[in-house]
Amino acid sequence: MSETTKADVCVIIAAKDATETIGRAITSALQEPSVAEIVVVDDGSSDGTQAVAAAKDDGTGRLRVLRFEVNRGPSAARNAAIEASSSPLISILDADDFFFPGRFAAMQAQGDWDLIADNIGFIHHDPALGLVPDRFHTRCRSLSLVDFVDGNISQPGVRRGEIGFLKPVMRRAFLDRHGLRYNEDLRLGEDYDLYLRALAHGARYKVIDHCGYAAVVRANSLSGRHRTEDLRRLYEAERAVRQTSGLLTPQQAAVVRRHERHIKARYDLRVALDIKAKGGPVAAIRHLLAYPRAVPAVLAGVLQDKLDARRGIADTGPPVPAGKLRYLLPGVPVAQK
Repeated sequence: MSETTKADVCVIIAAKDATETIGRAITSALQEPSVAEIVVVDDGSSDGTQAVAAAKDDGTGRLRVLRFEVNRGPSAARNAAIEASSSPLISILDADDFFFPGRFAAMQAQGDWDLIADNIGFIHHDPALGLVPDRFHTRCRSLSLVDFVDGNISQPGVRRGEIGFLKPVMRRAFLDRHGLRYNEDLRLGEDYDLYLRALAHGARYKVIDHCGYAAVVRANSLSGRHRTEDLRRLYEAERAVRQTSGLLTPQQAAVVRRHERHIKARYDLRVALDIKAKGGPVAAIRHLLAYPRAVPAVLAGVLQDKLDARRGIADTGPPVPAGKLRYLLPGVPVAQK
């Protein structure tokens, strides 16, 4: 084993109105021997999230619960948790997700990484108790910046399942060395932005097929309710990375530009739809006449939305039957005896 399996992981949970799920998330983290500390940041919840989280304290002194009186967004919450913690490894856990038992040992058995992610099992919003993921044959591969960005460009007619869903464990030393933290201007794509900047600074990003993270599919997830403004901020943040002198190679800059255009097209479509909803079709047509460069993206987006609706493809995540798992990565299961 090339990496220690001692308790050296900090699990960070940003929570907003998560009374129904925060307890399960915390319990799954407390059950992991590698977890040295858990920092929950209640991001201005209007329910009892803080109290429910604090009640999960198991007496080991590993759980801390912080609170923002006013909602500041997941980036600010995660940055606050990072600053409040000290463990050398940082793991992000969404408040409505949870870990399968034994998640970290498989990743810590690998060496030479700054970020490492395992497979994700998408699970129904009401997960069955005792659901166990498949065991996969051991495979570890490196993820380049080009692979990462290209894997986040949605393909027409395909259910969402981008590499950006991965939840890597990150080395604090690498983040500190390069001054990397979450961009607090972003409320959409903040994970993607951080991982992109880490890769741009030379991070060694590895991915294994072992499944240790359960992502709960919910129609009302925050990522499915982003604002038009959030899209603008995301493509502008990506543009800033691309235009940073000497940061990217020409090949890297080219793929980042493709993703930037992908997000910009989504933004152009949302702007047109917002104007139509507020002022009607005539107002939308006037807008497009004033901004003709947006016309191709809007027409393509409207057509794709209609095709996806006909095929039953939703933008909020992959549907999963109750009691089943859908894996993000196509691993090869180990035959069960």
